[in-house]
Amino acid sequence: MNKVILVILDGFGEAPAGPGNAITTANTPNLDKMRKEYPFGILQASGEAVGLTEGSMGGSEVGHFTMGSGRITPQFLLAINRDIKSGKFFENEELKGAFDYAKVKGKPLHLMGMISDKGVHSHINHLFALLEWAKKEGLKDVYIHCIGDGRDVEERSIKTYLKQLQDKIDELGVGRIATIIGRYYSMDRDKNWDRTEVGYKLLTVGGGEKFDNPMTAVDHFYSEDDKLTDYYMPAILIDEKGLIKGGDAVIFFNYRTDRTKQLTAAFVHPTFVGFKKLIGKVWFVCMGPYSDHAPIAYTVPEIKNNLAHWLSDHGIKQLRVAETEKYAHVTFFFNSQVEKPVEGEDRILIDSPKVPSYAQKPEMSAPQITHTILNSLESGEHEVIIVNFANCDLVGHSGDLKATIQAVEVIDDCIGQIQKKAMEMGYTFMLTGDHGNADDMLYPDGSQKPAHSMNPVILLIAGPAKKIRKVRDGGLADVAPTLLKILDLPKPEEMTGESLTTAIAGSR
Repeated sequence: MNKVILVILDGFGEAPAGPGNAITTANTPNLDKMRKEYPFGILQASGEAVGLTEGSMGGSEVGHFTMGSGRITPQFLLAINRDIKSGKFFENEELKGAFDYAKVKGKPLHLMGMISDKGVHSHINHLFALLEWAKKEGLKDVYIHCIGDGRDVEERSIKTYLKQLQDKIDELGVGRIATIIGRYYSMDRDKNWDRTEVGYKLLTVGGGEKFDNPMTAVDHFYSEDDKLTDYYMPAILIDEKGLIKGGDAVIFFNYRTDRTKQLTAAFVHPTFVGFKKLIGKVWFVCMGPYSDHAPIAYTVPEIKNNLAHWLSDHGIKQLRVAETEKYAHVTFFFNSQVEKPVEGEDRILIDSPKVPSYAQKPEMSAPQITHTILNSLESGEHEVIIVNFANCDLVGHSGDLKATIQAVEVIDDCIGQIQKKAMEMGYTFMLTGDHGNADDMLYPDGSQKPAHSMNPVILLIAGPAKKIRKVRDGGLADVAPTLLKILDLPKPEEMTGESLTTAIAGSR
C-alpha cells in the first residue's frame, strides 16, 4: 500500500520576490532544493476556486474545507450574498425568529459581529441587511456591538467601517452603536477565556471605558498607543442603554465557526464554565453553525464522500496533527465541518504558545509538531498523515516582517526533516498551502499588511511511491483527488476536483 503525508503550510503563498515577501526573503535551503528536484504546480486558493465571490481572498477554513472535500462548495459569504440579493435572506426562519421575538415581546435587538468587508469572518453588508430588516419590522431599540478587525483589512481601518455604519444608521433611522472592541478579545479561539471574558463583560455590564462618540473613542486609543491596531482595540462602551440583558434578542452575524464559539458559549451553553455568567438567557441566533444550543441561520450542506470518509471506507488509517490555533482546520474544517473523527482517524493536538502576539515566538509549536510527525513516520502506523503548520499565517498576521521571515526559516527546517524521513519510510511527500499571507506583507505605501493575500499556493510532490514527472496547475479542490491517485484509490463521483499528476512512470 502506498503511503502519503500531506503537509499544509498555512499562509504560504506563491508570489514573485519583493520587499514584502517573507518567503522569498527568508533563507530556505530545503524548499529551494525541493523545488529544483521535484515537480510542483500552482493552485488557486481564493475567490471562486474556494467557493467565495470573485476577488475574495481565501482563508484557512475555506482552504481546508475545499481540500478535504475535493470539490468547490459555495461558502457562507456567497450563499448569504445571494440570499440578500434574491430576498430569501429576509425569509430565513431562524433570523425571522429573533425579529419576531423582539417585536412581540418588546425587547431590544442586538446585532453583534466584526465590521469588515473582506468576508473572511463576516461582511458589513450583512449587518446593513439586518438593519434594513429591523426598519421593515418597525423595531426601535436596535443596538450594534462592533468587533474591530485589523487583520483581514488594514490595521487601523475601523473608522472607515464605523462611518459606513453610521451613514447606514442615519439613512435608515434605526440602530445605535453600543460597544466596540478588538477581535483579540471577542474572537479568541484558543481557550484564552480571560480574553473572551473582556468581550462578554463589555456586552453585558459595560466593562469598558465610556465614550460618547465612537470616532472620539478610537482616536483616543490611537493617540495613546501609536502601535495599537484594531485587532487589539480595548473595550469601549458608547451607549449604556445598549447592554445585553437577560431576555433580549441577539444575532451574531459572523458566519465563520472557529472564532465565534467561545463568546457564543458564554451566552447559550447551559453548563458554561469558562468564567462567571452575568445575565440570564437571551434569544440568541448564530449566523453560522457554531453552537448546538442556539438557532443556526446558515448551515453547511452535507458533503458526501469527502477525503476523510473515503479513506475510512477503504480501511486506511489516517492521522491529523496541528497546534491548537489550527487544530480545527486540519480536523473540523478538513472534514467538511464535522467534529467527530471518522473510523480509523487519529488526532494529535499540540498546544500553541500563550503569547499576545506570535511575532514574539515565531517558531510557535512547529518543533514539537515536527518531532511528533517524525515519530509517526517512523512507526508507519498511518497510511495517510495530514499536518498543518500555522507559522506563516499567524506570525504573518502580526504584520512583523522580520518575525515572519524567522517563521519561514523555522518551517523550512521542519519540512526538510519531514521530507527526508518521509522518503526513508516510503511515504510520498505532498506540500501545499491553504492561502497566501507571508508572501505579501507590505502595502504599496510600505506599511504593514497583516491580511491574507490573493496569491495562489504550490502543490509539490516528492516520493518513492510513484515517480511523478509533472504536477499540473489547478485549485485546492484538486488536492484530495491527487492524493487518492497516489494511493491508487478511485475518486468518488461526488469529488469534482481532478488529479493533477499527468505523467507517472514506474513504482517503488
